[in-house]
Amino acid sequence: MKLVIAIIKPFKLDDVRDALSEVGVQGITVTEVKGFGRQKGHTELYRGAEYVVDFLPKVKLEIAIDAKMLDKVTEAIVRSAKTDKIGDGKIFVFDLEQVVRIRTGETGKDAL
Repeated sequence: MKLVIAIIKPFKLDDVRDALSEVGVQGITVTEVKGFGRQKGHTELYRGAEYVVDFLPKVKLEIAIDAKMLDKVTEAIVRSAKTDKIGDGKIFVFDLEQVVRIRTGETGKDAL
């Protein structure tokens, strides 16, 4: 099993969710986060005053999947989240040792 964490631009969330549904992903956890990478934030003008926005709004997706689905899932995220502009995001993949469904007590792949 794998845990896929993707950081994407907020306006791409619906596209990514639809693409993941098409490849068979059944559950996603979504968190609104802030961060920066190479783009280092930007300046904005508000009521005549200029201020620096260091951390940009992003969306963090957490997806627990069977290891066999990894290539399909990462390809779906890249294809649907890509804008070819800086700040498109990143995908991190971790090994997932154990999953337990609290309601039924199922473990492993059955709990996904």
